[in-house]
Amino acid sequence: MVEDWFEEVVQHDFNQLHVESGTGVPTAAIDTQFHAPSRLGERLTFELLVQALGHSSLTLQITAYCGEQKRLTSCSTLVFMDLNSGKSMPWTEAIRQRITVDNQ
Repeated sequence: MVEDWFEEVVQHDFNQLHVESGTGVPTAAIDTQFHAPSRLGERLTFELLVQALGHSSLTLQITAYCGEQKRLTSCSTLVFMDLNSGKSMPWTEAIRQRITVDNQ
């Protein structure tokens, strides 16, 4: 889901980030709560919201539903980094302009 979001919303797919730009967005923290069990054959709908955008970090919330029932909520923090040095770096202006924080 995160890879699709980067490609569709941020308009930087993971090939552009990793191979062409030498950058990446590894997960620095993740916290997931399971609200109800999901069973084989059920169709889940996923929703991704941007919770926060920092200098080099991004906090995303992903929620999964089966119909109206919430099944899981996951918050993760990604860090924009230079893959060669392994150090975080500021978001490029092109990426930053495409990320909108969802205020709820």
